[in-house]
Amino acid sequence: MGAVVLDSSILLGFMDPTDAHNEAAKLAIAANRNAGHSFVVPAIVLAETMVAAARQGRREAERVRVLLETMFGPARVIDGHIAIAAAHLRTKRHSLRLPDALVIATGIVDKADVILTADKRWAGIDTRVEVLRSDP
Repeated sequence: MGAVVLDSSILLGFMDPTDAHNEAAKLAIAANRNAGHSFVVPAIVLAETMVAAARQGRREAERVRVLLETMFGPARVIDGHIAIAAAHLRTKRHSLRLPDALVIATGIVDKADVILTADKRWAGIDTRVEVLRSDP
């Protein structure tokens, strides 16, 4: 029973029934929950996930924020340790975007068991990264 860091691709897939990763995201979240794992949602992931709800207004954004917090816990603040770890990741992978580096760094700093994403570009960055498979 450990921690699973969720990337925005997982949460967006989970929440949108039309997303290509919807079924796989729901199955991965359920499997980790059933295994007793806790979830970590970095603040950057919360921000990326909330954009569609924010477009619909403050009330919808608050509804979605409460739903996510109820399901996965409060957002993990991006602190100095995570920022430094993200900087180190970016020196090794120049094409790694800062938001992605912050999510991976959260998993590294928090010693998560898994960093779950649907982004194939993350494969091989860290042993904890697990890329969601969504077979057609």
